[in-house]
Amino acid sequence: MKFRKQLPTLNLNPVALADVLFRKDNRTSLFLSLDADKRVDMLRSVTKSVRRELLMKSPEEELVTILQSLDPDEATDMLQSITKNKREKVLALLSQELKDSLSTLLAFDPDTAAGLMTLDYIQADVSDNIESVAKKFMNHEKRTGRPPVILVLTDNRLSGFLPGHALGLAAKSELIGKFVKRLPSISYAARHREVIDLFQRHPHSKVAVLNDSGEVVGIIYSDDILQIIQSDQASSLYNFAGIRQEESVTDSAKSKVKNRYRWLIINLGTAFLASFTVSLFDKTISKYVLLAVYMPIVAGMGGNAATQTLAVQVRGISLRQIELKNAWGTLKNELGASLVNGLINGIIVAAVVIFVNHDVKIAIVLGFAMIINLLVAGLFGTMVPLIMKKLGKDPATSATIFITTATDILGFMAFLGLATLILA
Repeated sequence: MKFRKQLPTLNLNPVALADVLFRKDNRTSLFLSLDADKRVDMLRSVTKSVRRELLMKSPEEELVTILQSLDPDEATDMLQSITKNKREKVLALLSQELKDSLSTLLAFDPDTAAGLMTLDYIQADVSDNIESVAKKFMNHEKRTGRPPVILVLTDNRLSGFLPGHALGLAAKSELIGKFVKRLPSISYAARHREVIDLFQRHPHSKVAVLNDSGEVVGIIYSDDILQIIQSDQASSLYNFAGIRQEESVTDSAKSKVKNRYRWLIINLGTAFLASFTVSLFDKTISKYVLLAVYMPIVAGMGGNAATQTLAVQVRGISLRQIELKNAWGTLKNELGASLVNGLINGIIVAAVVIFVNHDVKIAIVLGFAMIINLLVAGLFGTMVPLIMKKLGKDPATSATIFITTATDILGFMAFLGLATLILA
């Protein structure tokens, strides 16, 4: 389950938030000194690691107070972040009704549709009248403090839902069947991607979750899906930078090293490959020292262009707009754009070399190398993430290394190879 009430913490003192984030020595005591409502705001604002620490170090009685003020789905998220032993102690102190609700939600896989749902719904038969449904509605709201979704059944099968306004506008004796609205449904075992696809195809505010027998077990709201999408976007951004999603600004130096060193070692290996490529042309470089001055421009421009293409491709893949089998149109457009951008930047850099160094040959070499490397960036920036996706790998995580390696090595080969041919 995801936090469904990620509201702006307008009543939360920024100084208090900063203290909890960075003053690890008395973080828990500062947290417990806040009012009950501000503790909830704090837990919604901090990172996952800080939230877990606060929950783990807080007394069980304090956690009970927090959980009782939350929706069951949000309370379940809190409980899932602490250890099983601590969770059982907290559950033992809860009211039986809340305990039953949370135990039900905790039993489901958090990465499925059931892991996103809430239990705030009531069921009514299509033959019920407005008055009887209104009583069920008020009883649920009185018991839980939250208005439920009214699900309508026909022969014990979901027909749709009854809009809340019907309870106030229709006559008490009218049957609810005439007011029923369509409601999409999905299996409790569906993965998050399937739930997102359903909301995109049917942009309703909610979806019913069904078990294997077709019975309703919960409701998913659209803001749950927004949280999933935001989480996926943040994850892609972290992966794109070679950083674990769990890392936060408050992590220790040791934790940051642990999260990043593997990526840096891999990048170091690709840097050696680029250096080896350059070493193949050491005689050319020693003869024309000016080449060394402009080498970083070739590599840097290729890397930047590839990053732009990769960002667009990863977004397209995540939105299901492109895959390997229909990539030809996108590839043509990217190569066309790369050629034009290469010509523009090639002419600019050649003009600078002629103006500053008065060397037409090196200007020609650098201009053509710029065009070639931007074409390489467009090709690899388009195809590598699609290939990684086809192989079952995360394109945001795995593609960057191969793309930067290609632009560095092929860029240097183009630049130094042309220099060897033209300047010799």
